[in-house]
Amino acid sequence: MAGSVSERAHLRFALAVHRANAGHGRDACYSPYSVASALGLVTRAARGDTAGEVAGLLAGGVDGLEEQAELLRKAAVLNAHGGQDEPVLAVSNILWAWDALPIDTGFLDELAAWPGGRAAAAPFVTDPEGARARINADVARTTQDLIPELLGPGSVADDTVASIVNALYLRVGWTYPFRAEDTAEADFHAPSGTRRVPTMRQSEQLGYAARDGWQLVALPAVGGVEAVVLLPDAELGAAESTLDEALLSDLLSSRQNPQVNLSVPKFSLDLRSELTETLKALGVRTMFTREADFGSLSADPRLVVSDVLHEAVLRVDESGLEGAAATAVMMRLVSMPAGEPVTVEVDRPFLLLVRHADTGAVYFLARVVEP
Repeated sequence: MAGSVSERAHLRFALAVHRANAGHGRDACYSPYSVASALGLVTRAARGDTAGEVAGLLAGGVDGLEEQAELLRKAAVLNAHGGQDEPVLAVSNILWAWDALPIDTGFLDELAAWPGGRAAAAPFVTDPEGARARINADVARTTQDLIPELLGPGSVADDTVASIVNALYLRVGWTYPFRAEDTAEADFHAPSGTRRVPTMRQSEQLGYAARDGWQLVALPAVGGVEAVVLLPDAELGAAESTLDEALLSDLLSSRQNPQVNLSVPKFSLDLRSELTETLKALGVRTMFTREADFGSLSADPRLVVSDVLHEAVLRVDESGLEGAAATAVMMRLVSMPAGEPVTVEVDRPFLLLVRHADTGAVYFLARVVEP
């Protein structure tokens, strides 16, 4: 089986949240990297069952948390390219807190060790809209304005006192760019019917695997990033249920490098997710209740998570890919009583992973149904 134990745990997390959140028969996109980063900091802020439930989802248990944190730290650094089209990756992890909320210095030390980790003040209680504007402005800066408003109106309530926010921006060019003059309209067989969509074409030596009802094509990008197309032989909705971390690891490890005649659509996705119910369905419940224990973050015992909000943007074209994501864990106070040439025509719904090749960290996982 391919990959390290930490990579397989990360793939298990990525696929679990995708299945629970994406629904059926529609486009989907989220950033496992961003959500894992925000939830990883939640485990550092929490104790007992509050931390244990999140650790179980992220890493299979508390013992795997440090390996997951190290995977995320390594994936926050891209390889230097040295050319004109230098890869860009920006990551921030910020604790926004109300001035009157006591913050444990040990958590601040932990936060500082995370990529772009820092604490910042926000006037949650005295000026909720001002706090929302401050957080949104910072996320917009990190994401190059691809996510201008992560927190919508009303997302900062009167009792909100803190938020753990991860933001991510990634722009990389393909190692083998597609020629724009080769892009042409072609059929894409979507559930709503066959559509004509702009489709890119190239013939290159690419990572390729075919097994267990799936084809995999890996498109290398500068900086040590790759985009992995996962095209099922059968209808995506039926095939997706068979894709687990073991099969995905095997597909990734069994690829060869034949000449591949590839056609794949250009696409752009921008999707928001409210992950509270998704996480509850995956067993993360205590942090949303009065039983939540965030004693490693603050001495105030009233702290619980109210919402987990997420947005992801992903654009794929002839020159490369650009993506941004942000995750906000909103916290409030509650009263006490949380070979041969291979031809691959991507002409039907498919999955796409954008990943850090060395660590296996998944920056984005998308389902493309209606490009």
